[in-house]
Amino acid sequence: MKLATTSSLKLTNARYVITVDRQRRIIQDGTIIVEGNRITQVGKTSELASTSADRVIDASNMIVTPGFPNGHMHISYAHATRGLFPDDLGPQYLPNVFKLQGVMTEEEEYHTSLLAITELLSYGTTCFVDPGSTKYLDACMQAYQDSGCRIMVGAHVADKPNPVNVPVYATSEAIAIIEQTIEHYDRKLDDRVRAWAMPFSAAFATDVLLCAAKGLADQYDTMLTLHHSNSPQANAAALQAYGKTTTEHLEDLRVLGPNVVLAHALGLTDAEVDSIARTETKVIMCPTAAVKGGSGMTRTAKLPEMLGKGIAVGLGTDAGNNSNLLETMRSMYLVAVLYKDGRQDVKMIPAETALELATIGSATALGLGDDIGSIEVGKKADLVLFDTKRPEWSTIYNPVNSLVYNADGRSVHTVIVDGRVVVENYQPLFVTDVWSLIQTVQQMGEHMLARAGVSYPPRWPMV
Repeated sequence: MKLATTSSLKLTNARYVITVDRQRRIIQDGTIIVEGNRITQVGKTSELASTSADRVIDASNMIVTPGFPNGHMHISYAHATRGLFPDDLGPQYLPNVFKLQGVMTEEEEYHTSLLAITELLSYGTTCFVDPGSTKYLDACMQAYQDSGCRIMVGAHVADKPNPVNVPVYATSEAIAIIEQTIEHYDRKLDDRVRAWAMPFSAAFATDVLLCAAKGLADQYDTMLTLHHSNSPQANAAALQAYGKTTTEHLEDLRVLGPNVVLAHALGLTDAEVDSIARTETKVIMCPTAAVKGGSGMTRTAKLPEMLGKGIAVGLGTDAGNNSNLLETMRSMYLVAVLYKDGRQDVKMIPAETALELATIGSATALGLGDDIGSIEVGKKADLVLFDTKRPEWSTIYNPVNSLVYNADGRSVHTVIVDGRVVVENYQPLFVTDVWSLIQTVQQMGEHMLARAGVSYPPRWPMV
């Protein structure tokens, strides 16, 4: 289904517009004017009453926020086998994930990606990083075009043997794959698709590959991302190999920098936090995956310390068969409560900070802070309208508190990406029949499991 486009759009009578602008204004009875894909006016409804537009959306009883970027979300494979793995699978989780992903066909990956994007957009996530796990980007570009999403893509590569079934290439081939992917996909679909350099992790890449990937990110004016978490064993191995931590070694290689995003960032030392701050490297944290994986996030992830050092931090959710959820707002909620409990200090990560992390913080971490992440004149129109007539919104005295602690994606009524309405009245406008898509992906997942020989039946009897 093709999305409709209009040259101008007016959202009027909004109960609140939570701008997350430089003044952090919350506009009561607000109106937003969009020309093309950019916001041209933001203010009181009374001030903009005479401004006309091709299309007018009555946002009465709605709260309007910036769209939520998700800085780390594997969209291409998880939905087909979502919920399969037992909680305590441990080290066998990732090898099975990539074994299943390895048997996917183009058709299966397209439909699985489209279903993931449908869920993301329906719950207010307007921009996301798929960290290199999509195999058939040409096929999935159709899903990105159909849905109107904003997405960062790449090809995850490794040139060292690894225990998780990530394909291993010769170093020269891995470098060539990164460059070809950037050249072919960067800034496509009206700049809604960006392509990054995506070595899987420092542990699976030689220094030569890491340095080349950073060089390509610099050369093509794009970004680089790595899976980056340290277990005690990994830290010990790094100290033995380099005489310092992995993060410090990356700094020595000049692989860190303002165009580098470290995902997860668990198990960092204070010295590593200093290294990230010194190099202006960005961080994406995935609390949904961390807590489900028993990572001791408040102990091993130094979010308050990173914010104290001025590091740009955003949020992600990881895969639909890892954290098992995609909704970026759930990560926003978790960062607002986890550190209060873990540090036994209710001053940790207030609701306002959690909302910043989920909007302008994530946009900045992804190198898009000048374009998205807040509702300001000149920025691209990525907007979410929440229906406050739902019970989870009652009562509203502080809309930020209500958004962070009460609400979730169930109340997302309308979603706009790049000035185009992609979800309206709770319905995605780019999928004719969501239930049919769900059934298709279910059948595809069953076929994938049979082909891969992977099986984890429920522990309770199925009768």
